[in-house]
Amino acid sequence: MRDYHGIIFAYSAAPELRELVEARTAASLPFCGRYRLIDFSLSSLRNAGILDVGVIMQRDYQSLLDHIGSGKAWDMSRKTGGLRMLPPFGLPEYHTGNYTGTMEALNAVATYIRDIPQKNIILMLGSLCANIDLDAAIRRHESFGADITAICADHTPEGLHHRYFVGDDGLVDQVRFDREGDCDGLASLECYIVRREVLLDLMDKCRSGHLYSFHRDAVNIFLNEGGRMGVYIHPGYACAIRSVDGYYKAGMDMLNTGNRSQLFPADRPVRTKIHEEVSSYYGEKAISRRSLVADNCFIEGEIEDCIISSGARIAPGAKLRHCIVMRGCTVEAGAVLEHVIADKYTSFSAGTVLTGSPRLPIVVPKNFKI
Repeated sequence: MRDYHGIIFAYSAAPELRELVEARTAASLPFCGRYRLIDFSLSSLRNAGILDVGVIMQRDYQSLLDHIGSGKAWDMSRKTGGLRMLPPFGLPEYHTGNYTGTMEALNAVATYIRDIPQKNIILMLGSLCANIDLDAAIRRHESFGADITAICADHTPEGLHHRYFVGDDGLVDQVRFDREGDCDGLASLECYIVRREVLLDLMDKCRSGHLYSFHRDAVNIFLNEGGRMGVYIHPGYACAIRSVDGYYKAGMDMLNTGNRSQLFPADRPVRTKIHEEVSSYYGEKAISRRSLVADNCFIEGEIEDCIISSGARIAPGAKLRHCIVMRGCTVEAGAVLEHVIADKYTSFSAGTVLTGSPRLPIVVPKNFKI
């Protein structure tokens, strides 16, 4: 068994996701027709042989629990170790409200982290859409003899990102915060490999100093004390889901074969909760162009550049373009939807017309009827 333990941050609801996270965390958002965002972090750990994993949660986690269950889909349902769901049980002051930052979240489960037998901990975001080769990241971490290794993108992802600057020795010598667009430095994916004793020391320092952020606080403390921090550059698709338009763009990105092959490589499969369902039905006059359709759908209308989840019903005469349709949605005859995100079990009556845009997609909340 590898001397590594995974910690996934799945507590964040990201207010910019609006209606999509009214009753769920960002980590449990449906993605690409059949997955949840947390599947990518869980699968990355599983593919690297890391089967002891803690998932930090705080509020609105019923959807997350329903999806993950015992962790069997990722081979993490075990008598010893395996998957552990972590509510804020460590400190009374963390039982209410939202975590201010990742260091606060870690301190809330400090008793769990102190009992971890492995010497190294991999910190990952539950809302990161990336299939990371952690085997390669661990090799990089060990070859540098670093106490912390930051996993960064080889491109400039959407939105704000922290940037790491590397010196001639290959180690991080500077970090800059909240940079957007093309600029110098390596964009952080907010995933780290950290030596457990180093992490516990930083947790204690942040707690005593009322500091809450791993990037702004813990990393700065570590670098100012002369710590060795390396980087691993992730070469594939990566996107942290923090907003509605970011979620929509990531979904539409999956219609591109190149992006899809980077996120779902054959040698690092993405595992998810298994649903035993029948194949989808396409009516005689159905039209499907450049769309991803899950099992158990009834497609009798027209879909173009869409992602359709299981159980969706698209009636004859309905037209959908550039839409994300989640499980169990119904679109009646003659309805026209464009740039729409339909949450689970929404329904659109005959003749409904909704038109959004790529930057401002229309979000229809779960169980809503139009």
